[in-house]
Amino acid sequence: MGRFDILNQIQQLDPERDNMKIMYLSFGYEFSWDSIRSLEIALYRTYCAPSISALLDRTGEFRQRTQRRYDDTSLLVAEMCKWGYLEGRGKEALEQMNWAHDHYKISNEGFLYVLSTFIYEPINWIDKYGWRPTCEQERKGYYYFWREVGIRMKMKDIPPSYEEFENWKHAYEGKYFVFAETNNRVGKLTRDLFASWFPSIFTPMVRYTIYAMLDEKMLESFGFPKPFAFARTLVDTSLRLRGRFVRLLPPRKKPHFFMDNKNRTYPHGYEIKKLGPPRLVNREEKERLRAVV
Repeated sequence: MGRFDILNQIQQLDPERDNMKIMYLSFGYEFSWDSIRSLEIALYRTYCAPSISALLDRTGEFRQRTQRRYDDTSLLVAEMCKWGYLEGRGKEALEQMNWAHDHYKISNEGFLYVLSTFIYEPINWIDKYGWRPTCEQERKGYYYFWREVGIRMKMKDIPPSYEEFENWKHAYEGKYFVFAETNNRVGKLTRDLFASWFPSIFTPMVRYTIYAMLDEKMLESFGFPKPFAFARTLVDTSLRLRGRFVRLLPPRKKPHFFMDNKNRTYPHGYEIKKLGPPRLVNREEKERLRAVV
């Protein structure tokens, strides 16, 4: 298999009709590591909107079970990216995601913004740090993939094109990205979660690296300190060099997704139907949780 064989295969596909195949090939073979990192940034980015961070803060789920909430979300997303959304494990993951979100009263606008980050954050990351930039079929394929997921999650008024949704995303951030205490609390929890994956001696360095990876809007929304310019340059250069190194490696022969990594919450495996918040015991409790946002 040649280094660009998967790319050539993707370029022969129709972005709308074959969006699940494009997602599988792109995330599973071409950008396995980059897709995981970029979706971490995507989730982190959603916490900059006070309405979203308030939900996570007030339910207590994110505060009490930070690693599990991260793993549950990442696993559900990965199952869909690997298997699609029409049948099998991918469909089961989508249904479980719908069930999990049904616990809470979330605005359509909030849903749309989270959906938009799953499209554009991976593209931005890969184009900047990947071993090659995304091609047009990939960019449009990501859009159509997540649009179909949004439709099946009963989202309304999804912008009808890749370009319009991108413009909508920028407008949303300009309007809603403001500092809030809930942003800060959830941001710190996520920052400390990432830092916990390394020996404690590296905690200050990991935290500072995270600051260097966030843009100015995100730093202001979280109330995080602004890193020195050299730190941004160092992180940026390191990630770009990694991409150049990966370009020299032979192509991946087997797909690799988030669930293929050793999982901290589920070291012995997991059931899709058990991912997400605890199952509620009665209607009154469900209505109480739905009323917090």
